[in-house]
Amino acid sequence: MRKTKIVVATIALPLILAGAWFFTGRSDGGSGTSYRFVEVERGDLRATVSATGSLGAVTTVQVGTQVSGQVAEILVDFNDVVRKGQLIARIDPTLANQTVRDAQSTVERNRAEADQATREMERSKQLYANEALSVSEYESAQYRFEVAQANLASAQVSLERARQNLAYTRIYAPINGIVVERNVDVGQTVAASLSAPQLFLIANDLARMQILASVDESDIGQIREGQAVRFTVQAYTNEMFEGSVQQVRLQSASMENVVNYTVVVGVDNSDGKLLPGMTATVDFEVQTAEDVLMVPNAALRFRPTAEMLAAAGMQGAAGGSRSGESASVRQQSAQRRVPTDGESAATGRPSTPMATIWHLDDAGSLVTARVSTGISDGIVTQIEGSGIREGMQLIAGVMQDGEAGAANPFQQQPQQDRRGGF
Repeated sequence: MRKTKIVVATIALPLILAGAWFFTGRSDGGSGTSYRFVEVERGDLRATVSATGSLGAVTTVQVGTQVSGQVAEILVDFNDVVRKGQLIARIDPTLANQTVRDAQSTVERNRAEADQATREMERSKQLYANEALSVSEYESAQYRFEVAQANLASAQVSLERARQNLAYTRIYAPINGIVVERNVDVGQTVAASLSAPQLFLIANDLARMQILASVDESDIGQIREGQAVRFTVQAYTNEMFEGSVQQVRLQSASMENVVNYTVVVGVDNSDGKLLPGMTATVDFEVQTAEDVLMVPNAALRFRPTAEMLAAAGMQGAAGGSRSGESASVRQQSAQRRVPTDGESAATGRPSTPMATIWHLDDAGSLVTARVSTGISDGIVTQIEGSGIREGMQLIAGVMQDGEAGAANPFQQQPQQDRRGGF
């Protein structure tokens, strides 16, 4: 799933709303055209890459059982704080105790057989030394002695295994932490024949948490360790949390032909507000601009009508002239190819991103200006240009007086962008 780049403007909401919609009744030469204006503002912009992820503890341990049986006792519950080595559950030890006693009996029997084989071996040595025993008889006695010793060793190993399985019926906490999951109840039978069933999930320390965010391959090149991160969770919609990138994992995952990478974000949760499993909407800060001029994107996307081009002496031109040019100069510029946004006027090759804006001069005449653009938050964009100043009113749309069904999209859907954007 592809993620889109979103940038957050760090200016006060009242200023945003104040500059979002600015209507005026002025018209150009009695043409009956009313313009909708937006205001050039000054503030800070923060470019980010957006992603989603889930919160979790930095270290979690799945506590299982290595023996099968019925759960006899559970000593901890959800949210309980446990210490390493603390007894937290017990499996019914009846069968394990029986196995231990049976293994002990086997050891005693094999020890007796080993003692008997030892005595026979000693007698065989004496008889063989006195040439009263054949070689084959002596070798048979030696064989029985060695087999008895091996059987005793095997029985002792079985006894140790049985005792260890008996110890496994007592479940201890492997780390200090808090119980975030309990998956069994008293009386439930667990089977460990194929894999160890999970009884508990213990999180080491919820004061430090992490977000595993999935970032699109088109954006991963902008993510680096130590990068500042801001995120929100649905539980606290009006609160912004902060973190930093701890790791960019090299392992990729493909879903619907889109490659994503996992980015680990470290989060301070000393106040305990954040809980494991919460969905986080993450913004990775990739670029910032402080105290810059910015304008709603609607002013940069605006395209003039034929009447506006004619009023500006640019009928048929695709672009515009610089602010303050005379009508004759604008007429000459209309005869030249106007470079598209992002092209150099001299070579037509990509250079500094450029855009054309429209506004009214002091005499109320339509003029244009070419500006260079910087980072954008999807709502406003940083601009620089000659004559551009804070508070300047730029045209973002037109409305024809008395025509409710004007074809200009700015008239039909004026509410889609808080700052005049769509």
